[in-house]
Amino acid sequence: MNGFAIILLVLTFFLLMYSLISNYIIFPETNVEEKTNYKELPIIQEIPLNYTYATIVYVPAVDKEGKGIMAKLSVEVKPGVGRTLVDINQIFLWVDTQDSIRTAKTVAENEIGIDLSKYDIIYSVQANASAVEGPSAGAALGVATILELENKSANRKVTITGSLSEDGKIGKVSGIVAKAEAAKNAGMDILLVPIGEKNYTTYTEEKKCDNYLITEICRTETKAEEVNIQEKVGIRIEEVSNIQEALKYFI
Repeated sequence: MNGFAIILLVLTFFLLMYSLISNYIIFPETNVEEKTNYKELPIIQEIPLNYTYATIVYVPAVDKEGKGIMAKLSVEVKPGVGRTLVDINQIFLWVDTQDSIRTAKTVAENEIGIDLSKYDIIYSVQANASAVEGPSAGAALGVATILELENKSANRKVTITGSLSEDGKIGKVSGIVAKAEAAKNAGMDILLVPIGEKNYTTYTEEKKCDNYLITEICRTETKAEEVNIQEKVGIRIEEVSNIQEALKYFI
């Protein structure tokens, strides 16, 4: 027998032995435990489409054409973790509007003395998006938030316009005449405005000429006239300086 045949015989022997061993020896199954480090994401509550228990306040606003319209503001408070939620389908998120919402929440928390870290507040504004920009809805947001937290209904015949500061003071805004007209057309009885905005001043120019011998000298004078918005539009207007005074009309 030559060397090649011997090598082939030895290889065949080892292959047979390997086949026998692999068929009868059972290797234990190894379990590998996967370790993952992660933080659980918070469960986001579903916001209802219809706010059955929301506090609703109607707010006068002015669109891009300067026409007064009425916006529907709703605020709903639910047990939660201190979130401020906004219905993005119904409000255009101007920066000033977001600031007004944050301020309204702070004022309500200070006014009532409640820890809002245990509640979620849901805001919704239904109106032309361009009409609710700016801080003029701040006072209405503050009033609606407080009424919702106190579980009190708002007088639907009263409306308000004015900015709101964190100390609860109501500041001046523009477009009072257009807002008063919108409130009257919507059937409102009372429009609350900041101090000093019940009246407004109009300015007209008059040309006056005087004769001096053969010479006429003319000059233009500016004439100021104070207009009472209540008389002009035909709706009761009351001035309020802070959120406490405003709440008296809504409750």
